[in-house]
Amino acid sequence: MSGRLDRLRKVCTALPEVTEEVTWETDITFRVNKKMFAITGPDAAGVTLKAAKSEQAALVASAAYIQVAAYVGRFGWVSVDLMSAPWDEVVELVRESYRLVAPKKLAALVD
Repeated sequence: MSGRLDRLRKVCTALPEVTEEVTWETDITFRVNKKMFAITGPDAAGVTLKAAKSEQAALVASAAYIQVAAYVGRFGWVSVDLMSAPWDEVVELVRESYRLVAPKKLAALVD
């Protein structure tokens, strides 16, 4: 199992009421209230995260390791290359993705 997957799983599951599901046969999704906020594959080479649509262009312009996500990019999602991205930035992007999809009471628990 990928060390990146272990690290990503630890960050995601530390957030309130997160569940992990395998979707589309191979994708690992992290969810809150059944809503996805992080999607990765078994090798965790990258992660797809929800971003505010208004922030998406700035995120993509800020770093080569952040791209508009395939299929769901039009809704503000971004893909982050976990082999290149600094881990502290990954953690913040995961937490922001969670805040965007979690119920307000749960989102408020994440500082």
